[in-house]
Amino acid sequence: MLSFPKTSANDGGRWLARLRDGLAKTREQLGGRLSGLFGAGRPLDEKFYEELESALISADTGVAASAHLLGQVRQRARREGITDSARLKQALQETLRELLEPAAVPLDTGAHRPFVIMLAGVNGSGKTTSIGKLAHYFQARGKSVLLAAGDTFRAAALEQLAAWGERNKVAVIAQKSGDPAAIVYDAIGAAIARGTDVVLADTAGRLPTQLHLMEEIKKVKRVAAKALPGAPHEVMLVLDANIGQNALAQVRAFDAALGVTGLVLTKLDGTAKGGVILAIAHERFSAKGDRPIPLRFVGVGEGPEDLRPFRPDEFAQALLD
Repeated sequence: MLSFPKTSANDGGRWLARLRDGLAKTREQLGGRLSGLFGAGRPLDEKFYEELESALISADTGVAASAHLLGQVRQRARREGITDSARLKQALQETLRELLEPAAVPLDTGAHRPFVIMLAGVNGSGKTTSIGKLAHYFQARGKSVLLAAGDTFRAAALEQLAAWGERNKVAVIAQKSGDPAAIVYDAIGAAIARGTDVVLADTAGRLPTQLHLMEEIKKVKRVAAKALPGAPHEVMLVLDANIGQNALAQVRAFDAALGVTGLVLTKLDGTAKGGVILAIAHERFSAKGDRPIPLRFVGVGEGPEDLRPFRPDEFAQALLD
C-alpha cells in the first residue's frame, strides 16, 4: 500500500480541484471524444473500442499504452459482465489507476541527512521553478532546505533561484567561478555543516544530443558523491508536459547518462497532452526492469502550492470526471 504525505481534507479537496482544472485541456481532448462513447445504450462492439483507442491516442497516451489500456478494459468488461458503455467508464477509470500505480512512488527524504536531490532537464522544462516549489513543499513539511545554483549557463538562472530562495527564506549557494560541480560540492558541505535536511541542486538545461554538456552533468553527479558518499540520493528529471511523447525520448537519454530515479511533470495546466503520464507509466526503461521510473511530482500552475506528489487515483478521477 502506497504511503503519501498526509494532507487535510480541505487541502486535498483544493488540490483535486486544481488538478481537475489543470487537466481541463487534456480532458476536453479526451472527454470530448469519450462523451459520446459512454452514452447509455452504446454497444461494446469493435467500432466502440476503435474509437476508444483513438481517443486515448489523441491525448498523447501513445500507441503502446493505449493498446495496453484497451486490452485491460476488454478483459475487465468480459470478467465483470459489462455490456453497456455507460458502465464501462468506471472500469476505464479503474484501469487507468492500475496502470499508474506502479509509477506513483512517494519520495522519502528521511533516509539521509542531508538528502541531496540533483535536478536535470532540457531548457525550458521548468526546472528552476520546480526547485523553488519543491523548497516550499519540503519546508511546509518541516524540512530545512538549501539550494545550489548549479545552472551557471543561463544568465537569469541565479537571479531566479535567488528570488525563490528569498521567497522561501532558504539559503542559496552560488559561486562566480562558473563551475557547477564546485558549486554543488560546496552546497553539500554547507548542508552537512548546518545540519540541513534537503539539498536541491539546480543544473543547466541541456539537450541529450549536447554530448559535452551531458558529460558536464555526469561530472556534477560524480563530484556530489565525493562531497557525500551516496549522493545524489535522487536524480530528478523535470519534463514539460507540452512535449507529449517526446518526453519518453528525454527520459531514456537522461536515464542512460545519469540513472534517473524520479520524474517531475510540469505545465499540465497548459497542455492537451496530459495523457503522456499514461505513456510514462507504461514504459519500462532498461535500467528499471519491470517498473517505470517513479513519477514523484506533477505541476498544474505557477503558484508554490501547484506542485504536489503524483497520486494515481486523483489523476484518473480528474481526467475522466
